[in-house]
Amino acid sequence: MDVSSKFGAELRRLRRAAGLSLSELAKRTHYSKGFLSKVETGTAQPSPALAALCEAELGAVGELAELLPGEPVRRRTRPDVRPSGLPALSAHFVGRVSEQRRVRAALESDGGSCVISGMGGVGKTELAVRCAHRLEAAFADGSLFLDLHGRTPGRKPAEPTEVLDRLLRVLGVPAEQIPPDIDDRAALYRARLRGRSVLLVFDNVHSAAQVRPLLPAEPKCRVLVTSRSRLAALDSAAHVSLDLLPGADAVRLFAAVADVDPSDESVRSITTRCGNLPLAVRVAAARLRTHPTWDLAELHRRLVDESNWLGQLDDGERSLAATLEVSVRDLGAAESRLLGLLALHPGSDFDLLVIGSLAGAAPHEADRLAERLHEVNLLTQPAKNRYAFHDVVRAFAAEFVLTGLSKQEQVEAFRRLLDAAVATAALADRTLTTGRFQPDSVRRRHAPDGAAIVDRAGALAWFRDEWPNLVALCRAAQERGEYEHCWQLAYVLRGFFFEAKLWEPWIRTHRSARAAAAALADRWALASTTSHLGVCFADRGDLEEASSCYREALELFEEIGDEHGVITVNANSGWIDYYRGDHAAALHHLSIVLERYERSGNGRNAAITTRGIALVRIALGEYAEAAELAEHALDTFESLGLELDAVMALNCLGWAYFQAEDSHRSADAYQRAAARADRGVSPYEAARAYTGLGNLAATGGRDAEAAALWQRADETYRGLKPQMVPESRIRANLRTAM
Repeated sequence: MDVSSKFGAELRRLRRAAGLSLSELAKRTHYSKGFLSKVETGTAQPSPALAALCEAELGAVGELAELLPGEPVRRRTRPDVRPSGLPALSAHFVGRVSEQRRVRAALESDGGSCVISGMGGVGKTELAVRCAHRLEAAFADGSLFLDLHGRTPGRKPAEPTEVLDRLLRVLGVPAEQIPPDIDDRAALYRARLRGRSVLLVFDNVHSAAQVRPLLPAEPKCRVLVTSRSRLAALDSAAHVSLDLLPGADAVRLFAAVADVDPSDESVRSITTRCGNLPLAVRVAAARLRTHPTWDLAELHRRLVDESNWLGQLDDGERSLAATLEVSVRDLGAAESRLLGLLALHPGSDFDLLVIGSLAGAAPHEADRLAERLHEVNLLTQPAKNRYAFHDVVRAFAAEFVLTGLSKQEQVEAFRRLLDAAVATAALADRTLTTGRFQPDSVRRRHAPDGAAIVDRAGALAWFRDEWPNLVALCRAAQERGEYEHCWQLAYVLRGFFFEAKLWEPWIRTHRSARAAAAALADRWALASTTSHLGVCFADRGDLEEASSCYREALELFEEIGDEHGVITVNANSGWIDYYRGDHAAALHHLSIVLERYERSGNGRNAAITTRGIALVRIALGEYAEAAELAEHALDTFESLGLELDAVMALNCLGWAYFQAEDSHRSADAYQRAAARADRGVSPYEAARAYTGLGNLAATGGRDAEAAALWQRADETYRGLKPQMVPESRIRANLRTAM
C-alpha cells in the first residue's frame, strides 16, 4: 500500500469512527465530497492543510499528518486563483475543537464577524490561523492576514490609516491614488471590496476603535479578529473567549513540542506549573528540547523555583513576562495598582468586597476597576461579581507590579483586606447563630459597604463561597505578623466549620491562631483558640487530642480568672466523659455547668448542656427523663431562633424515644429533624435523622425501607462515626443481623 493509500484508509477509519458521512466531512472541511472520496481511495494526494482540517474535525491530532506523502504526486497546472496571505499552520496544535466550531459558525452566518479574545499567550493567533485555513477555500478572492501590533513588545499599535494604506495596496490601488484622509481611505477600501469574497484576519488588535474602520460593508466578506481585550464595543460580532488549555491538552502539547512521553508524571507537573497556558507550555518544551543535558526532572526543578520561575519561561525570542508586561502597559494607574495589590490576596478568587478593601475604593469604583482588568483578560470571572487570577498572571503581578508599590502601601492594603474579612466573617457568624458570643475586639468591627448578609441562608452562602480564601488569609496573616487578625479570623470561622464538619481547615486555622496568640502573649486569645481546637478534635472523635486541648485551655482560663471560660471548658470536658462512656462523670460535670449557665442567664449554652444531659440520661436508661430534657432544650432553641440547635435537639429526642421503644414518637422526631435539616441547615444532622429512621424501619422488619433510608443518609452525608453518633452504632449492629 503506497503512502497516499495509507493516508486514505486511515482517514476513512477515523471518519467512520466519528460517525461522519463523506458529505458531512466535506461540509465541515470545505473540500468537495468527490475529492475526499478520491483521497480515501488513494487516487488523490492529500495535503498538509487537508490533514490538519480533518484531524481537528475527527479529534485525531497528529494521526494523519504523519502519513502524508513526502513529495507531491502531481504538479499544479495553473496558478492559485485564491492567493492566501495566511501564516503557515502550526506543526503542533491541540484541542480547541468547540472553539473552532464556534468561530466557524460565526463566520458562516450572514455578515459574519468574530472576535477571539484571551490573555496573552493563550493561543488566539494560532486558533485564528487554523480556522482561517479551514475556511479559506470558501472565499473566491482569497484571504488577508494583518498583525495590527495592538500589544507587541517594543512596537506601538498600528494606526488605522496606516493599515488602510497597506490594505489598499494589497487590493491593487496604486500608491498615488490612495487618499490621505482616513475616512476617504476607508470609503475606497470598502468600495474595492464590493462584490468580492475575502476573509480578513486582523490579529493582535488593541481596541475596537483600531479595527472599526477596517470592517467591510460587503456581505460576502468575513472578518476574524484576535485581541487581548474583549472588544465589547464590536457588538455586532460574535465573541469567543479563549481560556487556558484543559490539563490533558496541555500535556499533549508539551509532549508534542518536546518529543517526550506524555504519560510521564513529570509532564503534567510541568504543564501545571506553566498554568496550562499554551505559550508557557511551548516555551518550556522548547527549552527542554534545546538543552540536551536536561531531562524532565531538571526542567521541573527550575520551574518550581519560586524566585525565578517566570524567568525560566523565556527562550530568547518568546518571554512570558514580556508578553504580560505588554498587557499591563496600557492600564491606567489605578488599574495597575489594583492588579499588584490583588497579588496580596492568597485565595483562589475574590469578590468586590475584597477588591474594594485592597484598593481602598467604594463598591462602584471597585466594580469599575475589576471590569477594566477583566476586559483586557488579566482577570477571569468565574461567577457573577467574583473574579480570579490565572496562576501566571498572579505570579507576574506579584513579581513585576506589586514590587513597584511601597512597602507601606502594601501593608496598609493587606490590613484593609484583613479588617474587611474579619468584620464580614464576624457578621456572618452572628447571623448564623443568633447570640453567639464574640469578644468586643471582634464584635465592634464594622462590615464594609456591600456586605449584604441579612439572614442565615445568606451567611451560609457567604461562608461556603469564602471559607477556602479565609483559611488561606488566616495563614497569610500569621506569616505576615498580623497576629490579631489571624486569631480573630479563626475565632469567627469555627461556628461555620462546626456546622459544615470541615475539620481539617478548622485545625489549620486554629493552629495558626494559637501561634499568633502566643506571639501576642494574649492568654485569653490563646485559651479560647485552644478550647475551640479541642471542640474540633472532639467533634471528629479524637478524644485524647481534645482532652489535651481542654486541659491547657482550662489552666489558662483559671490563670486569668475567666469564669465563663472555665465553665465552657468544663462543659466540653463533660461531653468527652459522655463519649468515653463515663456517664456518671459526664452527668456530674454537666449538671454543675448547667447550674452555672442558668445562674448567669446564658440560655443557649444552658440548653446545649441540657441536651447533653439528656444524652447521658438515655445512656443510663432513663428514657422518660431524657425525653423531657430534650423537649425543654428544643423549646429554648425554638424561642431563640436557633435552627441547627433545634434540629440537634429533635435528633436527641428521636434517639430517646427509639431507646424507649416508642417507635411512633421516635419516627415523628426524626422526621421533623430530617425535614428541617434538609432545608440547608445541616447535611450531618439530616444524615443522622435518616439513619435513625432506617433503624426504626429495620427493627420493624421493613428491610427494604431501611436500606433505602440508610442509602439516603449516605447520600446526604457519608461518614457518621459510631463513636460520636449512637444511631450509627445501631445501624452497624442491625446490618450485621440482617
